[in-house]
Amino acid sequence: MSTAELDGISVAYDDLGTGLPLVLVHGHPFNRTMWRPQAERFGREGYRVVTADLRGYGETTVVPGKTGLDVFAADIARLADHLGLDRFVLGGLSMGGQIVMEFQRTYPDRVAGLLLADTSPQEETEEGKRVRNAMADRVLAEGIGPYADEVLTKMVSPTNVRTQPDVAAHVLRMMRTTPREGAAAALRGRAERPDYRETLAKVTVPSLIVVGTEDEYTPVSDAELMHELIPGSTLAVIEGAAHMPNLEREAEFNAVFARFLKEIG
Repeated sequence: MSTAELDGISVAYDDLGTGLPLVLVHGHPFNRTMWRPQAERFGREGYRVVTADLRGYGETTVVPGKTGLDVFAADIARLADHLGLDRFVLGGLSMGGQIVMEFQRTYPDRVAGLLLADTSPQEETEEGKRVRNAMADRVLAEGIGPYADEVLTKMVSPTNVRTQPDVAAHVLRMMRTTPREGAAAALRGRAERPDYRETLAKVTVPSLIVVGTEDEYTPVSDAELMHELIPGSTLAVIEGAAHMPNLEREAEFNAVFARFLKEIG
């Protein structure tokens, strides 16, 4: 692990390999170890893979209050500057995918390719805003443990929880160790996210969209919408995975990602 002091916070990150740079953004309520299988593989195969803990997550500084997607995107830009990365392939899952969309909107010239996994481009609904803010209140009051236990079988399919206990344990550990103040701040910020559909329609770089067939949070229809919006994009639907296909179906996910990266390279 390395750390960088950026805009008053200490950002924990891993930087593996050399070659075409990839920056991978984790979702909520996870941390950079979510991408460990991809970082280790592609770091050995001619890519420079950077994974960082977002502010409020993992080993990065916790900033209470409200953290918008624009703040997360600016943090990524500052880390890229710190590492000397001008242009890179940018990928994210779930909330990480929405941070990627915000980054693409704000810093389009820095993006060489997009990976959008199990995410959605639509703005939050009024009901969604209420639910996210209520969940932020709950997390602050109870801690994140009860929430983590409740959602495990949505993050990882029930079948995979039974047949891949190591994956389930990893996902549960990431969730349970997320600081409550960081999770609540992100929930409040994400409740105010904008609509990214117009942004996606203007994307001109190679783009890969991945989704698990059993994802309840961001179903296949959301992935199909992004595929329709982004000109020339590739859609990969991963059978037997829920919200975490990069962990639940690591081999299939990596194969799709590898083909995409070779096309860019």
